[in-house]
Amino acid sequence: MSHSLGLVIEGLVAVLLMLTIGYCMLLNKRLKRLKADEQSLKATIGELITATEIAERAIGGLKHTVRDVNENLGSQIATATELSQQLSKQLLQGDVVLQRISRIAVAARPAEPEPPKISPAQSIAAAAQAFSERRRSNGLAA
Repeated sequence: MSHSLGLVIEGLVAVLLMLTIGYCMLLNKRLKRLKADEQSLKATIGELITATEIAERAIGGLKHTVRDVNENLGSQIATATELSQQLSKQLLQGDVVLQRISRIAVAARPAEPEPPKISPAQSIAAAAQAFSERRRSNGLAA
């Protein structure tokens, strides 16, 4: 009986050792996958760092460009505002001069008798008469 009990215990230990070896093989496969994933993750992180540095340089360049454009546009807007104000003043002065000239022209014009009123039909007839009396040149109405 002691032999059979020892044999059963050794058989049980052998089975447990086989299970332990199988479980160790499973853990080894998982660790290999984890290390492979770690390498690809390191490569991805390296690429992200490089892309971030490139983006930071590009943003710095854009900020510099924006500053330059802002300075140029600011000076151009100031110049355009000045010119607009000058043009407004000159337009007002031109209106004043035009009003003076029209008052002078109205005052200098002799009073003309009011022309007789013509009906629209009479004016159309007169226009048609004038058109028909034109000389023709090269077959076209002149």
